[in-house]
Amino acid sequence: MVGETLEQHCETEFTRIRTTAFPRAYFEKDNDASTGSKGDYIFRDLGEEGTEIISIMFEMKNESDTTSTKKKNEDFFKELDKDRNEKGCEYAILVSLLEPDSELYNTGIVDDSHRYPKMFVIRPQFFIPMITLLRNASLKSLEYNNELALVRSQNMDITSFEEKLEKFKDGFNRNYDLVSRQFQTAIDKINKSINHLQKTKDALLKSGNNLRLANDKAQDVTIKKLSHKNPTMKAKFDELENE
Repeated sequence: MVGETLEQHCETEFTRIRTTAFPRAYFEKDNDASTGSKGDYIFRDLGEEGTEIISIMFEMKNESDTTSTKKKNEDFFKELDKDRNEKGCEYAILVSLLEPDSELYNTGIVDDSHRYPKMFVIRPQFFIPMITLLRNASLKSLEYNNELALVRSQNMDITSFEEKLEKFKDGFNRNYDLVSRQFQTAIDKINKSINHLQKTKDALLKSGNNLRLANDKAQDVTIKKLSHKNPTMKAKFDELENE
């Protein structure tokens, strides 16, 4: 994040994959302050027929280490929820670098829907995965709802479709929770690999140093040193020299 703001980082990450991953999506600054406040960014994605699939109100928070009064993530929940409702967004997401030592927020994706509807807090590295997860979930939900509408219009039994929809809703919470844990597991494995490689490097450096010392000692061995304070060895070496 050195040299760029959190907002610029997220906008760059989205722009980089917009064409291939979100060709019909809108992700721009929220410049409408007519209601008295505004969020940072609004994301909206449309289906092939132009129907809105999903909408997200984003707030980005990055606090400098030199800031005297440290803010908490929850300090921004109420205003973010207000902006979400006023701009007609389905989800609210706080992309945050606040509370850097929090074990809770460092796990990746935190669901705060028990306090405010459809609200999440994520670290910047989960920005694109979170959008993708919610968009894909909304597409699936839209597909099921279209099936339900078709069945209802034909006066057919909709029990199995409703069960499928409820099963999907229950599974969605487990899915993003699983994604968060998988990211953390991968990070832990990388850290363990780094530690293992560092130990191997230290061992090799130590072995090389010991080998160098042994070689130096071998090169320093002379007849004079071998026969020092050893009359028998000195006499043998003298005989060899005389011959």
